[in-house]
Amino acid sequence: MPGSNIPVHKQFDLLINSFLSDKVGIAPHFLTPALSAGLQQHVLQLQQDDMMTAAGIGNDEIKDGTQKMRTDKIYWLDKSHGNTFEKQFLQQAEDFIEHLNMACYAGINDYEFHYAVYEEGSFYKRHKDQFKTDSNRKYSLITYLNDNWLQTDGGQLDVYREETVQHILPHAQTAVFFRSDETEHEVTPANRSRMSISGWLKRV
Repeated sequence: MPGSNIPVHKQFDLLINSFLSDKVGIAPHFLTPALSAGLQQHVLQLQQDDMMTAAGIGNDEIKDGTQKMRTDKIYWLDKSHGNTFEKQFLQQAEDFIEHLNMACYAGINDYEFHYAVYEEGSFYKRHKDQFKTDSNRKYSLITYLNDNWLQTDGGQLDVYREETVQHILPHAQTAVFFRSDETEHEVTPANRSRMSISGWLKRV
């Protein structure tokens, strides 16, 4: 695949520079093919083992129990799980945070990530990623794990701007990066199972 062997720091620069110029950073080869495939297989195993849980809305202070905003299932990443691919992804996220802090003086000192699976018909309505009662989330980082995704498969990320909407297909290896407190976005209904890792870079 063209571009699949681009050094990871070049992908970091691409993600940051495209964010600075367009408010939404995109790096098509943020993950290597091997890491993307390993994470895909891990998600499939988590589903088989019934480890995914229905996603909630809000933090501990404010929760939406009706689940009208989103219908995906999630599983939080943690190095203590001992999964090789999960640990490799989290290490890459830490390396990206270090790169971001050096390049932009972002002051990020914490993070959280979860797998998100959207089964056929699942969605996440228009929203921002920062809680009204908690401003720790500064940047959102989404990484996709879907091979051979087509326009007809739905499940695109719609990013809302002042008068336009940017449509991003969830292609495997691709990362998307934006401000958690500024960027309204949604996941349109998927027509096939859709996998990603969603997370937030935090200042606590």
